[in-house]
Amino acid sequence: MMNYISDILYWISTGLMVPVILLLIFLFVRSLVLLGGFFGQYQSMRKREALLRPLLNKLTPLTVADLASRLPDDATGGTFTYIRDIFAANGSRARMSHILAGAEMKADKDLSLSNTLAKMGPTLGLMGTLIPMGPALVGLATGDIASMAYNMQVAFATTVVGLFASAIGFVTKQVKQRWYLREITDLELIVDLLKEADGNETTTD
Repeated sequence: MMNYISDILYWISTGLMVPVILLLIFLFVRSLVLLGGFFGQYQSMRKREALLRPLLNKLTPLTVADLASRLPDDATGGTFTYIRDIFAANGSRARMSHILAGAEMKADKDLSLSNTLAKMGPTLGLMGTLIPMGPALVGLATGDIASMAYNMQVAFATTVVGLFASAIGFVTKQVKQRWYLREITDLELIVDLLKEADGNETTTD
């Protein structure tokens, strides 16, 4: 009975080898695409910081209303779009809260690929390592050194690919989290200053 169960498990594990390899190739390609997009985002982030940081450092409740008009016309996308949307809300607190929530959701969505790579890379890499070990041990027991060497090569290759994809996912996740935290903090600052300015006007009236 145990032999039948062992054979079934062996067939299942060996049958998963091709799907695991295909998924690892897919993750490898996605990690390269992510890496290319990451450098593009880095350039955009540096441009945003150079334009926005000097303005934000001088913001007060008295000057925050002029921020939208002080943004360069060619400053579009990302944080600049959110800032313009915040001012377009015309002081509606519900609308501004909705914009902040939208920024957080977009950040979470952008981080999903990095999270997937960081978690699935090692998992698939480990599966790709362990599955060929069975045939490799069989080859060793039967004296088929060529079969053993081939399966060991597959095991090592899948490990490397899985760890590479995981490393790309982990690094991009860590860096992007800091970018989005800075972005959302800046947006919250603008919203809070607008609320404070609105409160001061109400008190004055």
